[in-house]
Order: sequence, then C-alpha cells, then structure tokens
Amino acid sequence: MSNAIIYSNSANFGKDVLQSDEPVLVDFYADWCPPCQMIAPSLELLADEYQGKAKIVKINIDENPELSAIYAVRNIPTLMTFKNGQMTHRSAGAMPKSGLVNLINQVL
Repeated sequence: MSNAIIYSNSANFGKDVLQSDEPVLVDFYADWCPPCQMIAPSLELLADEYQGKAKIVKINIDENPELSAIYAVRNIPTLMTFKNGQMTHRSAGAMPKSGLVNLINQVL
C-alpha cells in the first residue's frame, strides 16, 4: 500500500481536497467492489509517481455516505478531479492506468 495515497473522510475532505494546493484525483470506492479493487494498484503507483505534483485521495463510500450524497455518487468507482477546490472532471467505472494518467494530467 502506498504511503502517498490519502484515505480521507467527511471531516477531512475540505482540507485534503477542497483546500489542497495540488490538484487532486478522488476515488470514491468500496472494499467489496471488484472494479475498485482492479484500479487500486494503478492508483497506488500513480500516488507515488505524482507525489508533490498531485494527490490521490480515496473516499470509502460505506464509511462516508454523506460525501457520497453530496457528490451524487451512484456508481463505483467514481473518479473526480479537483483543482483549486473545484471539481474539473467526473467519471464512473474502472479504467486502465493510462486513463487515470490522463485524468491527472488534465488538471496539472
């Protein structure tokens, strides 16, 4: 498990995502979700690769239902990018590492 990934929650979402000086890729996931498990290794690699340039933040939807409601997460994984506190992109479903790289690069 990468030390660069931030596991956030409702209490820390503002600090970890909305007030971040770096662009953020947020992964709304659940431990029981196979597509979420499929992209997890790629997210761990990217968290290390982009450390200091962008953040990878994971939000467990089972532990943070209020954030899931606020951001209308209906499918998982749902991936969102944030820059300067604003959501810049949203997609649902697993994607290859190259797709994740594209999401991050769009907000750098």
